[in-house]
Order: sequence, then structure tokens, then C-alpha cells
Amino acid sequence: MTVLHERPAGLSASDARGRVAELMGMREQAINGPGEKATEAQHAKGKLTARERIELLLDPGSFSEVEQLRRHRATGFGLEAKKPYTDGVITGWGTVEGRTVFVYAHDFRIFGGALGEAHATKIHKIMDMAMAAGAPLVSLNDGAGARIQEGVSALAGYGGIFQRNTKASGVIPQISVMLGPCAGGAAYSPALTDFVFMVRETSQMFITGPDVVRAVTGEEISQNGLGGADVHAETSGVCHFAYDDEESCLDEVRYLLSLLPSNNREMPPAVASPDAVDRSCDALLDLVPVDGNRPYDMTKVIEELVDDGEYLEVHERWARNIICALARLDGHTVGIVANQPQSLAGVLDIEASEKAARFVQFCDAFSIPIVTLLDVPGFLPGVDQEHGGIIRHGAKLLYAYCNATVPRISLILRKAYGGAYIVMDSQSIGADLTYAWPTNEIAVMGAEGAANVIFRKQIAAAEDPEAMRARMVKEYKAELMHPYYAAERGLVDDVIDPAETREVLIKSLAMLRTKHADLPSRKHGNPPQ
Repeated sequence: MTVLHERPAGLSASDARGRVAELMGMREQAINGPGEKATEAQHAKGKLTARERIELLLDPGSFSEVEQLRRHRATGFGLEAKKPYTDGVITGWGTVEGRTVFVYAHDFRIFGGALGEAHATKIHKIMDMAMAAGAPLVSLNDGAGARIQEGVSALAGYGGIFQRNTKASGVIPQISVMLGPCAGGAAYSPALTDFVFMVRETSQMFITGPDVVRAVTGEEISQNGLGGADVHAETSGVCHFAYDDEESCLDEVRYLLSLLPSNNREMPPAVASPDAVDRSCDALLDLVPVDGNRPYDMTKVIEELVDDGEYLEVHERWARNIICALARLDGHTVGIVANQPQSLAGVLDIEASEKAARFVQFCDAFSIPIVTLLDVPGFLPGVDQEHGGIIRHGAKLLYAYCNATVPRISLILRKAYGGAYIVMDSQSIGADLTYAWPTNEIAVMGAEGAANVIFRKQIAAAEDPEAMRARMVKEYKAELMHPYYAAERGLVDDVIDPAETREVLIKSLAMLRTKHADLPSRKHGNPPQ
């Protein structure tokens, strides 16, 4: 696209009004972009334009654009004849619920949103501004990758983005919203950020596309089948949130931002809550069966505990045997990690360990207290798990908890067995407070398994092995697995009435709000990989 500046008739270049009119004309060109036809093509794909997306994300009228009139300086391959304003990316800042947020949005109508040198420089600048201001950064991604006509300059632009993503990690919240294609090296920027949102049917992420896969492996697969929202939300774990349309997606981004602090030097925002601190949670007495072999939905427990029953689950459809969620207790943001007995009995496996470990690290980085709800039978046994590295993956969760200095409270609802009990923020690895319900069973393993090991000779020699086994199981439970065994030894701070759980958690978190803990002096740790 060739941009021409036409000065209004009767105004000279030396006339101030003429200069302002010329400026307004240039701004109009920048805002309108390549024209109505390109906008219609974008809408025909079920996608909004970059500016429409920014309007949905930010508070009305709050957006301030940076480098709107920027144009590339590249030549060759016809680029010198196409120098549109913005160079295919809109950058700036605005507010979400009154708090400053920085944003950049690829404009697919211009060069397919492909990244060139000027395009990358604009993104670098807004990332630097977000870091300097200590405010969240949201990227609205809809680009075709590197601008091939600019060669290695475009690739170097990605390097600058990756470096800034890494430096900003744990300093400001970084959210990537995938609203179109993201292929090749470009996919690594979202992977470096804290959260990835995707929209079904219109957004895809992959390193090598279907054509390359077909050429190399012979496999036939569509773009959505290879890297669509559902694939990354359920199978790969790359995507934290997936939605059916851009409007609901961006609305949830706003909700997530409302739960987060602006940076790692601030506390998360608190809001007045109409939900009473001392509200009795009587429903919990019926929600959780005493029989440890009976499943139940842990999300119902969370709904009963948190303010107004509202929470935002992260990675809801990946590694479903563990729940990671953000919610509020008495108006203050908390991170919740909980086993889900409805899926794989709530065991820890490779994916659950990775999911929870990164969530714990995020909460710790941004001063979000962590509440852990335990009902875990152990780690998932199996050859695939062992060969897949369950030892090192499970150690990631252990490392994350041990390294976390935010307030940490654990609550044992029912069973907590073996190494999984230790890993799930037990008192021995630094939980500030540990509570349990009267239905708790804390042990090395279940009573049946323990009895088979400890009393195997007596059982084998008995006239009635099954009767002997049942007697030994009962004896083991009575001696080592009664609800007050851990409390008697100081490994649980208190055994509480389930109906009082909300009040106990809120009062404990209020006490811990001024907690201060220092890590050893070091450059950084070396977490398990």
C-alpha cells in the first residue's frame, strides 16, 4: 500500500491549521488501515480487527497509542511501495478497571501481521515501557510469523521479544491472547508468558505446520487438528484458557487481570466482599464422602469456600486430576491447588505435577497466597510414568512449594498418602499452617496395602487369611491412621469442623498477610527439568 499525503485545499504547508489538518489526515489513514475491503475480509474469517480487540480489552476511551505513524524502511521485493502506518502492529497503553495495562495487537490486514524490523522495534518499546511502569502486558496475537522479505532482521526482532519476555517473567504479569495463526519461532513468545488464551477455530499455534508435517512424516492433519485451541487446552497444555469467540475470551482476560497485582512489588487488588467471613459451610459435611474410595467433585468444595462461589480455573481441561484456580477469600486473591478425586482418583502424575508446579511458581512470584486442598492417594504407578520421568517431574512441584515464600496453608480433607502427601505442601516442606478435617487419613500408604506388607507372614500363616487381613487392616487404621494421629505429633496444627473451613482459612490468611521470608543468597536455583 502506498500512502500519499493530500493537503486540504486552501491550506499551505506553512499554515499551522494546514499542518494540523495534514496530521489528522495521516492519523485517519493509520486508524482506518488498509481499507474497508481488508476489514471485511478479516470479519469474514470470524475475526475482529486489532483496534476492535483493543476496545474490548481496555476501559472505554482509555487507550493511548504509541508510534502510530511508524513505517518500515525496508526495500526490495516491492516493500518500498508499501509503507503503511503502524507497520502492522498497534501498541500503547490503557486501563482495565482503572489500572494501567500495556498492549500490543497484530493487525492481520497489514502484511498478514508479519513481523518486520520496525514492527518488532515497536513491540520492544512497549515491552520496555511496561517493565518501567510496572504494569501488565497483554499481547493480542494474529500474525503470520516473520516478514520473509526482511530476512534476518525480522528474526532478530523475535530475539528481542524473547529476551524481554524472559526479563519480565515474575516482574509483571504477561498474558498472550491467540486470535489467529502463530507459527514457527513466533510461538515461543506466548510460551514464555504467564498465561495463554486461545479462540476455537480461528487461532492455532505450532512450530511446523501441516504441510511440513506431511512432507516429513506423511501424516495428514488440519491446522486446528495440529495446533488448535482444543488441542492445546486438552492435550499439550500450551493453552490455559480456550473460548468460542473473541468477545468472551477478552472479557475473561479482563477478569484475570482484576485478580492480579500490577507487578511483583505490589499486593493483588482487594475488593469489598458481601460474602460473610464466618459463613458456615454446612454443605461440605455432605459433599465429601467419608469412604476414601468414593469420588466427589472438588470444584464443589472450592465453590463452597470462596467468595460468592466464584473462581477462575487455570488449565481446566489439561491434567484434570489436579485443580489450579484463582479466587478470592474475604476479597483477597488466593491461589488454590487441589486434587480432583473425580479424575484418576486425584493422583499426582507427570502432567499434574507440571501444571501445579508452574501455578505455584506464578503465585509465589506475584505475592498470591496459596491454599492447598489435599485428597491424594499417591503418585500414579506405571511403566509409562516411570520412563516418562515422574521422579524429575514430581520434583518440580516439590521444588516450587519449597521455594515459595508467600503465605501457604494446606488442608487435608481425606486421604494423604506417601510421597504425594509430602509434596502437596505438607508442614515438613514449609507450609505455614496445616489443617485437617476429622475424615483425614495421613499415612505412608492405604491401610490395605500397609497391612499386606507389615503382616504378610501372619496373613499367609492364618487359617482364614481374609479374616486375618481384615483384622490387621482394622488394627493398622486404629494405631496409625486415626484422624488425630498427625495432630498428636504436631504435623497438623488443628483438626477442624468442615463447616468452619472458610472462616478458619480467612482468619489464618489475615494473620499471614504480613509474613516475610527470605531465600538463601544465590543467583538463582537449579530447579528439576
